[in-house]
Amino acid sequence: MRIFLPTNLRTRLTLWYLAVLAALLIVYAILVLAFQYVVLTRQIVHDEIQDVVTVEGLLYFDSHGDLQLRQDYYSRPQSHLLVDRMMEVRDRYGDVLYRSPTLDGMPLGGPNRQGEGDAGFDERIVRLRDGSHVFMVSHIHTMQGQTLIIRLGYSLASLRARMIQFVLLLLIAVPIALLLAGIAGHVIAKKALRPLEKMAARAEGITASSLSSRLDVANPNDELGHMARVFNSLLDRLEQAFAQLHRFTADAAHELRTPLAALRTIGEVALEKGQGSEEYREALGNILEETARLNETISSLLLLAKAEAMQPGEQQTVFVASELVDEILNLLQVVTDERNITVVQEGKSAGQVSLRADRALLRVAIINVLHNALKFSPNGSALRISYLHSDGPSPALSITFHDQGPGIAQGEHQRVFERFFTSSSRGTAPESGTGLGLSVAKLVIDRIGGEIWFDEDTTDGAKCIIALPIFV
Repeated sequence: MRIFLPTNLRTRLTLWYLAVLAALLIVYAILVLAFQYVVLTRQIVHDEIQDVVTVEGLLYFDSHGDLQLRQDYYSRPQSHLLVDRMMEVRDRYGDVLYRSPTLDGMPLGGPNRQGEGDAGFDERIVRLRDGSHVFMVSHIHTMQGQTLIIRLGYSLASLRARMIQFVLLLLIAVPIALLLAGIAGHVIAKKALRPLEKMAARAEGITASSLSSRLDVANPNDELGHMARVFNSLLDRLEQAFAQLHRFTADAAHELRTPLAALRTIGEVALEKGQGSEEYREALGNILEETARLNETISSLLLLAKAEAMQPGEQQTVFVASELVDEILNLLQVVTDERNITVVQEGKSAGQVSLRADRALLRVAIINVLHNALKFSPNGSALRISYLHSDGPSPALSITFHDQGPGIAQGEHQRVFERFFTSSSRGTAPESGTGLGLSVAKLVIDRIGGEIWFDEDTTDGAKCIIALPIFV
């Protein structure tokens, strides 16, 4: 069976509040009833014990040997007319010696019990023949050399009637209290959720064209203020992502338009010049060159998209850092041999540590860094690769790539990681590519929790440092 739950949050909060309040009231009523019952029964026992002690001094045997209760003790005639007090006196053999008129001839408590009243005042609830219940105490009393058992009790009818009246009062008062509490709870819930309604209305008006809008934070220290701050932080990230996407789309369109325009221009010029094979050969060479540039741009864009879509923990494997670098150097050995560039590795033993990351993407990132260093290195120069292992709460491995090229112009150490950025420096402009290699490297390394930067204090060439978290 499906349980109906109100869709309105205010109503659900009110119902939960009423359910908890009702449970508390029920527990409270039970505790009060139990406490009242214990207190009243203790009071009855106290009164009965006092009555027994008083009765012991009022009992006497008359001239016929019958046990009697002296009535001239009371100061007022009506005092002895206590209709709720019942008393019975028995001898040790169980014979009834005296029975109060309030019992109407009914026995009080049945036959004698073994050891009844020996140790003090025995307490128990007994049922009379007419169905009424009596709270009774028993006590041994010796009188004129004869052992008597005095039984004295009070009817529980008045006590139970009072308990029933209390329960009826609760049955009337509790629903009224819950009704009033429900109304108050609904009003309080509505007032408490009013800031949430305002935030929801404000959030509904935020679109892709108005991501700069933010929710008002009335109290940043409460739960609603925390939610508003989290939502504003989400809007900040969305705004940055949209701005980045817009910038990336514009840059990609520009970078792709340039080689396409060049291809079209080359083709049109070749058609205008005529049918000479040399002209066509030269045109085809230029087309292949622009096609390679276009293919490089598209490949870099695909790598950027893959790196951006990568989530932490996806496709991770454990591998040794220095082995990955050696694999990349073997791949680029044709370039180093052709240009007579010497690769020197220092502290390689420190690189024998395990990394946990997407190996394929990290391989692309390091290839881009190494290819960038080799591209700007002069023929016959040296490329130094060093490893440094740092311990601590967050162990890391730093890999440094230091080339002997023209270096990075002042103020461009951070900009080189921007997408499609190409330096205007005379030393590096002729060798600049699409401007996406270092962007891909930074995005990949950021995704795996590492860092990449160029040392701004280095003057002889460029020094790129990659810090990667070590898998423990």
